Amino acid sequence: MAEEDIYTKDGTVDYRNKPANKKKTGTWKACPYILGNECSERLAYYGMSTNLVLYFKNQLNQHSATASKNQSNWSGTCYVMPLLGAFLADSYLGRYWTIAIFSIIYVFGMTLLTISASVPGLKPTCYEKDKCHATNGQTSVFFIALYLVALGTGGIKPCVSSYGADQFDDADPIERNHKNSFFNWFYFSINVGALVASSLIVWIQQDIGWGWGFGVPAVAMALAVVSFFSGTRLYRYQKPGGSPLTRICQVVVASFRKYRIALPADKSLLYETAAEAESAIQGSRKLAHTNELSFFDKAAVKLESDENRGSINNWRLCTVTQVEELKSVIKLLPIWATGIIFSTVYNQMSNMFVLQATYMDTHLGKFRIPEASLSVFDTVAVILWVPIYDRMLIPFVRKFTGHKNGLTQLQRMGTGLVISVFAMVSAAIVEVVRLGIVRRHNYYNTTNVPMPVFWQIPQYMIIGCAEVFTFIGQLEFFYDQAPDSMRSLCAALSLTTTALGSYVSSFLVTIVTDISTRNGKPGWIADNQNRGKLHYFFLLLAILSVLNFFAFLAVAKRYKYKKAINKDNAAMVPADDK
Repeated sequence: MAEEDIYTKDGTVDYRNKPANKKKTGTWKACPYILGNECSERLAYYGMSTNLVLYFKNQLNQHSATASKNQSNWSGTCYVMPLLGAFLADSYLGRYWTIAIFSIIYVFGMTLLTISASVPGLKPTCYEKDKCHATNGQTSVFFIALYLVALGTGGIKPCVSSYGADQFDDADPIERNHKNSFFNWFYFSINVGALVASSLIVWIQQDIGWGWGFGVPAVAMALAVVSFFSGTRLYRYQKPGGSPLTRICQVVVASFRKYRIALPADKSLLYETAAEAESAIQGSRKLAHTNELSFFDKAAVKLESDENRGSINNWRLCTVTQVEELKSVIKLLPIWATGIIFSTVYNQMSNMFVLQATYMDTHLGKFRIPEASLSVFDTVAVILWVPIYDRMLIPFVRKFTGHKNGLTQLQRMGTGLVISVFAMVSAAIVEVVRLGIVRRHNYYNTTNVPMPVFWQIPQYMIIGCAEVFTFIGQLEFFYDQAPDSMRSLCAALSLTTTALGSYVSSFLVTIVTDISTRNGKPGWIADNQNRGKLHYFFLLLAILSVLNFFAFLAVAKRYKYKKAINKDNAAMVPADDK
């Protein structure tokens, strides 16, 4: 191997801030620590969130609709906060220190959550099992802890997947190919943690107590921190490139300042740094010029007045790479928007599916199955589908498509959107059958309707299958299409679809409840679901999912993949093909 081939070409460095040595850093030898961190963190998150709607309802004594909205709002906040974490990572701290700092905040939040559910005076007063009352002070402490966790996860979520992908050199064809598999196994590790959470942790919460039920995830989060720090010497580090939001604003301002200036016919005359492959943005490769959104190219038109100033004013003159950063983000937005309804569907697993299960037979012999533990089947589906997709489906589909990954990233995402429709239809069918039993046998005033909760398994399994296509495809797509210096920000952008999905779910519940409870009716989402019409809500989501899929087809057809320029000054082949 030649001397120059020993080091990575994507600008990464080792923990001593020296060029990263390919043999000693990164690739799969660094990934176990990152995957271990993610597995433990997700165990903590799902161990707390999976059953949260029942904690709101039974421990804090909230109505079904209120509990549903509070769960959705908190979940949404967890996926909005990554915008803050991503900004700090890309601009100042780097991904490593952002993960480290916010992981510690997360541990503090989980510890306070455990205290609020176990210490007398802070935990709700219960008169019998699942019939409790909480004071305003007790509720406040619980929500403070809950939103500390939201802040902590906000710093971790946008950085971990990007940080893991940073361990593979984009300029090395072999490592780049491994990166495609990394996202599959990253999502696999998420669901290993979720599997333990939705089975063991949910059982502890329901049968042993909420103090232990929150305490075990708190310990898991502490283990996540230990796992992450253990790999410090093996990691590759991408240097923060300064505020991406500032650079975006500079392009917008410079473009409008020159809105009357004509663009040159020869686009090679647009301003760019002279160095062969070094971008003016630290840690970022150059981006090749594209013809879309040409108005913003005006920011890279160099005038005599710019040259006479001596030094470059970035609010007047921007490089082509800086302009293409803005274009890349704008082009991602339509694809991003189509992920919101999918996330709304996904949110139902810890929301309406759990409420539906509370009115079904949850007994297996003498053993009572916690309602929220049915989400284990979503996790099982993901764990089964990831290796099937990675090892079997890709080689099989490749024979027909000729594409190295079987399906393009956008095709993969679209497939998941189609599958998600069937999850909502399945949930609606289950509810129709359940209400039929209620009507025939007059079970209106009982929660234990003699219909096994295992009828819910298909709806969970279908969502799990859809996740493998859409969520993993989305992770890979947003990382791949993001400029080097904005990968955490774009990862956070992809996560905000989950946030907005939760908020849309909360909004839909508010609208549906307002309309369906008029004239004294119990409504679609009633406190007594035997008198409600929850299947209408599921069918509404199915219809929205179909409309969303056609919107996705329209925007995906027009999308063009980015091109980056490596150190040999040759344009990279786009990460994917349409």
